[in-house]
Amino acid sequence: MKAEEKRIAVIGIGGVGGYVAGMLAKAYPHVTMVARGARAESIRENGLVLHSDYKGEIIARPERVVTVRDMGQQDYIFICVKNYSLAEVCESIRDMVTDDTVIIPVMNGVDPGENIRALIGKGTVVDSLIYTVAFANEDFSISQQDTFTWLCIGIKNADEKQREKVAEVAKILKGADIDYKDEGDIEVEIWRKYILNCAFNVMTAFYDNTIGELRSDQVKAQQYESLVWEAASVGRAKGVALTDEHINEVIHKFRHVHADNATSSLQRDYRICKKQTELETFSGYIVKEAKRLGVEIPLSEKMYQGLKEIAEKF
Repeated sequence: MKAEEKRIAVIGIGGVGGYVAGMLAKAYPHVTMVARGARAESIRENGLVLHSDYKGEIIARPERVVTVRDMGQQDYIFICVKNYSLAEVCESIRDMVTDDTVIIPVMNGVDPGENIRALIGKGTVVDSLIYTVAFANEDFSISQQDTFTWLCIGIKNADEKQREKVAEVAKILKGADIDYKDEGDIEVEIWRKYILNCAFNVMTAFYDNTIGELRSDQVKAQQYESLVWEAASVGRAKGVALTDEHINEVIHKFRHVHADNATSSLQRDYRICKKQTELETFSGYIVKEAKRLGVEIPLSEKMYQGLKEIAEKF
């Protein structure tokens, strides 16, 4: 079957999901966007409007806009939801997944693929991560900022069938003009981004500071580096092949690359006192794994407890 004949669904039309869905629907005729409420009505009436610094102004019109329970069987399912919604999504789509279905989680954290495999138990999960600056606007349009957006895709220790599925996803992405890299050790790539977020999201939320404010304060800047090294020590204890070069690259980005006014999704959620956040993804997971593995990460524990206490007041 040609790529143009494949059925592709995107679940979660926020910043990341909106970018992915918009690019896919622009290129392919059989794209389903899973959304509900006012967002779904807006997409049905106006299409998905994508304001992209990288790809330009795009209005993409999907074949269908439905709730997750009405999605039906698909050849490829991109899951772009927050981690706290993943179990509910998997429960909703389990009966729609066949052995031939390919699921691509484009999410934060290190374990969404592992969780999907456990919760659904069918199909092929192609692990991925995305580097982008993208967010949903009040009018349900999507903004993508800066001159890059790209995915890493892969499956650790893939067999021949799994490698074929990764190649299929690569073909779908290429046809949609979505930049990607097919990584041999996807686990390392996922952890490289994760150790960044264990500092970036946690510290910006803990202090409600921009990156520029953090790095201009000598004490906070040193704490940021400590969080990166603590998260990496947990990854290494789990057997992830993180090198000093990987870790120092994350710190270099903090010191010299990230924009002064950069904020994080966790920080923005805390500013509006959002009840559901990805604190457990960016902080709780690393603290629990450290305890399980006997790794000391005192600063990560301190900030996790502090953020939990702030959240309890919401």
